[in-house]
Amino acid sequence: PIYTAVGERAAEAARDEMLGRWADKYPAIRGLWMGARDRFIPFLDYDVEIRRVICSTNAIESLNARFRRSVRARGHFPDERAALKCLYLTVRSLDPTGRGRIKWAARWKPALNAFAITSADRWPTSANQ
Repeated sequence: PIYTAVGERAAEAARDEMLGRWADKYPAIRGLWMGARDRFIPFLDYDVEIRRVICSTNAIESLNARFRRSVRARGHFPDERAALKCLYLTVRSLDPTGRGRIKWAARWKPALNAFAITSADRWPTSANQ
């Protein structure tokens, strides 16, 4: 609820509710949230679609875990090209059918549209390419 709040007041209300529930069990959480307030408030200026993509690092963490697993399984590489080939094949094995692009596009399309609207002066379009 804090990350999906409409504005600063709604985020603070959600934060206070969360702190009321968890601050006794985790006392350090109050200081962390209060100290991060100035860094968090600009985040609320983004559309909800953009915030959803920014908050989700699962795909990145998953890819990094796969890279580590592939490199660890092979031990060492004779040169840089061999290491890059290993990483390339790891990425290719993640979506062997090629259907992942459709899922990716469906997931990112709302965020890309929001970026295009909010950053029209910096976002490439077919008209100014």
